[in-house]
Amino acid sequence: MRREKRGFWIAFCAVFFYPIGWLTGRGRYEGREHIPATGGALIVANHISHLDPIFSGLIVERSGRVPRFLAKHSLWSTPVLGRALAGSGQIPVYRESADAQQSLRDGTAALREGKIVIIYPEGTITRDPDTWPMHARTGVARLALTSDVPVVPMVHWGTHRVLDGYNKKFRPLPRGPITVRCGEPVDLTAYRGRPVDAALLREVTDLLMVRVRDLLAEVRGEPAPTTFFKRAS
Repeated sequence: MRREKRGFWIAFCAVFFYPIGWLTGRGRYEGREHIPATGGALIVANHISHLDPIFSGLIVERSGRVPRFLAKHSLWSTPVLGRALAGSGQIPVYRESADAQQSLRDGTAALREGKIVIIYPEGTITRDPDTWPMHARTGVARLALTSDVPVVPMVHWGTHRVLDGYNKKFRPLPRGPITVRCGEPVDLTAYRGRPVDAALLREVTDLLMVRVRDLLAEVRGEPAPTTFFKRAS
């Protein structure tokens, strides 16, 4: 398998990601064939734990590609991590500020340059009581519609049992199963070319999150809910 060139900072991160992934769970990486071997792709994932980016990165890296994340900009001010994020070409997200649109422009540019971009459209770890995906932000639809690249749904399951961010619980032992699964790319042909307005962005966002939710239902082996949990405003 021909690998995408990683560079120093990606290799630096991999030195930490692989041991952490092994120590915190027995990872199962399924559906890697849906991650394109070359060219850009947008990976749309659920978010249930602060461990998710490690396992998202590992499935992409195991597929021979380099993961780029859309992540909150405050992480760039963290010592060492900030250097690694900047050096590896990760994309800061500025919410509710004058720089908010820059995140979308940077994400679109990365996709057009043939890179793999990972986004968690919920914007934070789910607050759904049963750990299903929440009502998502529409930035994912804008990225998907302005970049003619495959849009791949991806889910994590099991990371929340190891690291529960809201309840501040960390249980790495015994090492339990952690599943990361990619599904078939979502066909957005019917939506491309239409005027991009709020209604279209909401429709496409919900379509993508339904695919993510259905994929998670397959992994969990139980029926998915018919609505998305909404956070209190």
